[in-house]
Parts: sequence; structure tokens; C-alpha cells
Amino acid sequence: MKVLAFGASTSSTSINRQLANFAASLVPGAQVTQLDLRSYRLPIYSADEEKANGVPSDAKAFLAAIRSHDALVVSLAEHNGSYAAAFKNLYDWASRAEQKVWAGKPMLLLSTSPGGRGGASVLEAAKATFPRMGADLKATFSLPSFPDSFDPQNGITDPMRLEFLRNACAQLTST
Repeated sequence: MKVLAFGASTSSTSINRQLANFAASLVPGAQVTQLDLRSYRLPIYSADEEKANGVPSDAKAFLAAIRSHDALVVSLAEHNGSYAAAFKNLYDWASRAEQKVWAGKPMLLLSTSPGGRGGASVLEAAKATFPRMGADLKATFSLPSFPDSFDPQNGITDPMRLEFLRNACAQLTST
């Protein structure tokens, strides 16, 4: 199974990218491609920009990456209770080229944050909308208090949370 993993953040030290990549490494038998959102350069979406120049090639490249994989592991950064601006912009552009952005792919949806809620607000928003945009949402997982709950060398430090994530990863491959 080819799995595309990314954190929906452009931070060079993204905790969500770390969580997505760690989770993808737990998917049984997966060949993982790690995507970095910093690779996508897009103007801010507007109808005027789209009319003048069409959908940018980077938005189409993002869609092609999704379509060339069997499953997705996405970890959402939460900025003021919502998507990070760069991810939202990419998502908006991609949806202009293809309404079903997630292409019916099985998805493990994650979030984490330094705080105790673990990105709960953005995770809830995505759970409500991603299926309408073509995600086959298999499981979700939120990791609160990232600095205290995740070791860069070993991953999730709490055995119960780690087991919960392992189960979520197994659901990604179930039919």
C-alpha cells in the first residue's frame, strides 16, 4: 500500500508533520511518501486570480500526489481553532480543480498541538467536511500536549495512546 503522509503546516519544525510521518510508519506494509507543504507555492485564492490565471500547477501537483497513492495520513495544525492558512489556501485551490480533493482515498486524520486539546477544534471541522470532499475517513486520532507526549526518536511516549494510534493505523488498511 502506497501511503501519502503530511502535516498540514508549513513550519520547518511542524509537530503535525512529525506525527503524520510517525503514524504512517505504523501502517502495516506501507510504502510511505512524506509530503512537505512548503513545496507548494500558491497565490491567495480568489475568483479573480482563478479567472485570470487558472488553477496553479502546484495545486494540480498536490492532487496528483493524492491520486498516486492508495491511502492518506493527514495531521492538521490548528491555528486559532481552524486550518493553517497555507493548508486552507492549498485546499481551496485544489477544490477548484477537483471538488473531491481526497479522491475517495482511505484517510487517517490526525491532529496535535502543544496544548491539552490536541487540535480538537480543527479535527472536528475536518471530520465534518473532508468526507464531503472525497475522504474515506477510516479513523481519527488527537495527541494533546505534544512536547510532553512525543519523543522525536521514539514517537508517542504514553503506551495507551500509542496503542490507540496503532489501532487507528490498522483501520486505515481495513476494508
